[in-house]
Amino acid sequence: MKIGFDAKRAVSNFTGLGNYSRFVISNLLKFNPTNTYVLFTEKLPKVPIKHIPQNSVKFAIKTTRKPFWRSWGIINSIKKNDIEIYHGLSNELPFSIKRTSLKSVVTIHDLIFIKYPKFYPAIDRFIYNIKAKYACKVADKIIAVSECTKRDIIKHYKIPAPNIEVVYQGCASVFKEKVRDEQKIKTRNKYNLPDEFLLSVGSIEERKNILLIVKALKLIPDIHFVAIGKQRKYAQEVIKYAKEHNLSDRLHIISDVPFEDLPVIMQSATMFIYPSLYEGFGIPIIEALHSGIPVIGATGSCLEEAGGPHSIYVNPHNEEELAYEVNQLLKDEDKRKTMVEKGLEYVQRFSDEACTKDMIEVYNKLFS
Repeated sequence: MKIGFDAKRAVSNFTGLGNYSRFVISNLLKFNPTNTYVLFTEKLPKVPIKHIPQNSVKFAIKTTRKPFWRSWGIINSIKKNDIEIYHGLSNELPFSIKRTSLKSVVTIHDLIFIKYPKFYPAIDRFIYNIKAKYACKVADKIIAVSECTKRDIIKHYKIPAPNIEVVYQGCASVFKEKVRDEQKIKTRNKYNLPDEFLLSVGSIEERKNILLIVKALKLIPDIHFVAIGKQRKYAQEVIKYAKEHNLSDRLHIISDVPFEDLPVIMQSATMFIYPSLYEGFGIPIIEALHSGIPVIGATGSCLEEAGGPHSIYVNPHNEEELAYEVNQLLKDEDKRKTMVEKGLEYVQRFSDEACTKDMIEVYNKLFS
């Protein structure tokens, strides 16, 4: 097959959507190298794309300053390259794609802008909704990154369930590699981290809900909490609360952590807590399970899918419930070991090979 991808995120975004794009493309190259893969982008990458050798893909470059090239002008490039399948990797497809004869696939990561509109400016919500709704209506197949996202697409866009396939995403391989003790000591010294700590990773913003963990600290003696992520305005609210309740010395908010340090910090943590109000899937939980630490997530979205039946889930608005679960785990070493062992078994379903096999099956269904 000759498959084209919207590669803007793969080339220029080094967080969530970019990671997903690179995950999909690099693993297709690894496990299905006989296909031809064309990456549509407005510019070549300034540095080599990790795990995507430039000689193994074809770049279709359109040098332009027009902000809507991916929505309109890209169609001519797609036609010139004789693409059989075009895959929009981040919630959108070109608006005139139905006028072509090629098959189209779109990945929908989440509809949080509909579920929690207060977290998005009005103009962003409008644009996100227009693009995602159109893509869902015209795509030959929709890929949802979780069963939760699939339910949201059915509910909000009235898409028939058979049109939607759930294909999960795994995490970077570095989280699966065991870190040496000397690396842990060196990294803890680098960031001035305690020997035992609770950990959360993700942007420090309201939706991620780390204030819940800080509130729970009042009911959890001694242990520290480390939050890693880009600080939004919400971070000041968290810091203010910690100061007002004499918790500042137990709160560590760290930004701009190099990617190579994240697996070391993850494997050094006592447990991972992800109390997000809503997610499309929850890759940090996958990373934590591979890192061999117990996981506590939140109810209400998709985190049970990511964490499996042996992780713990709490009401994202109830700090007393969270504090109780943390205190129980800190006392029960056997339960922590069981959670780690079962978590490692569960997370194998998100292996690179399994996720790529499911993706190829979606492509094949387009011609059956």
